[in-house]
Amino acid sequence: MKSLYDSDLVAWSVEQARALREAGRRRVNLPIDWENVAEEIESLGKSERRTLGSRIGTVIEHLLKLEVSPATNPAAAWRDTIRRARRDIAEILEESPSLRREVPEIVARQLKAARELVLANLADHNEQPRQPIDAISYDADAILGDWFPGPGQPHP
Repeated sequence: MKSLYDSDLVAWSVEQARALREAGRRRVNLPIDWENVAEEIESLGKSERRTLGSRIGTVIEHLLKLEVSPATNPAAAWRDTIRRARRDIAEILEESPSLRREVPEIVARQLKAARELVLANLADHNEQPRQPIDAISYDADAILGDWFPGPGQPHP
């Protein structure tokens, strides 16, 4: 039987932190620093969330560049970066499926930051966006799927 540790690292870390704190309250095995051990285990889940957020942010940033940047030369590299980040996201969600329910919130949070990054990047190159960047939005399916902006590709 597959353990929770093997099937969902984040859910396991939350459960283990809770169990350790409860054992600490009951004064089980006093030499263990229960609270700090629980904190470290919880940090595993937080680290996974940060990594997921970073990868989602990368996908959004590069999708925005594909949509608004007048530059065409880096487009292939942007698509490659998106594919790699999507692969990493899929691995994270496979290892910690409980994070999937957090994806829409992470997308919304990362969208704002990615817009700011893209606008700053365009300014660094003295470029203007081809369309208003604030009007562009993505849902979880656009981030996790294989959609790319382009001619004949309806916006999600």
